[in-house]
Amino acid sequence: MRKIYIILLLITAFSANAQENEGAFKAGEWLKFRLHYGIFNASYATLQIKNDKVNNTPVYHVVGEGSTVGLARIFFKVDDVYESYFDKKNGRPYKFVRKVSEGGYTIDLDIDFDYNKKKAILNDNKKGEKIEFTIQDNIQDLISAFYYLRNNYKAEELVKGEFIELDLLYDDDGIFKFKLKYLGKEVLKTKYGKVECHKFRPYVESGRVFKAQESLSLWVSNDDNKIPIRIKADLAVGSIKADLDGYAGLKHQFKIIMD
Repeated sequence: MRKIYIILLLITAFSANAQENEGAFKAGEWLKFRLHYGIFNASYATLQIKNDKVNNTPVYHVVGEGSTVGLARIFFKVDDVYESYFDKKNGRPYKFVRKVSEGGYTIDLDIDFDYNKKKAILNDNKKGEKIEFTIQDNIQDLISAFYYLRNNYKAEELVKGEFIELDLLYDDDGIFKFKLKYLGKEVLKTKYGKVECHKFRPYVESGRVFKAQESLSLWVSNDDNKIPIRIKADLAVGSIKADLDGYAGLKHQFKIIMD
């Protein structure tokens, strides 16, 4: 479940953006996703934007939370929290927090980004260790990437078959490049009605969780919000799907296709 929740946050990072001057989001935006494993509701995940400051610099503070529900919680209890503080103007992250509690497995770390020194310091609070990474200005954490790309890629510039790439740092494995292939437009039936979406194919490492490198698909709303509508992953055993289950505080109108 830990990897599935991380994937939910990660792959939503590669949605296209809204108009450059207006932006795709604002403080107060809240998104809720329901994850299904087969016929069961496995967990819920939320993302919420707040206003905040880091060293007197205005930032967006995003909190992502995930937890198992129902029968899934009886067999495997999950309570995960991810936080990111990133610049309102350029989207660069200043601080990232990751707290994971899944059965007997726990993670407690935070990352501080220093662009003057071109360093990122990962503090592993559980192990009492610090790890230093050399970074460039284009680095993103797991959550800030979502919002950065919503404001820096234009839907009209997407080309079917081409890739979007981004450098990410979110744990002690270091910086890695994530690739996303654009597959075109598709209309999905949702609890809200029909929604026209951009479809993407994230490329991930196969073998541990996924059946193959191309086992993920995601659909992003084709409007100025650019929010994830559906995510589907084929696992080594079974498959999991995440659907948008709730939203509030969107900056733009959520476009529903009327029959």
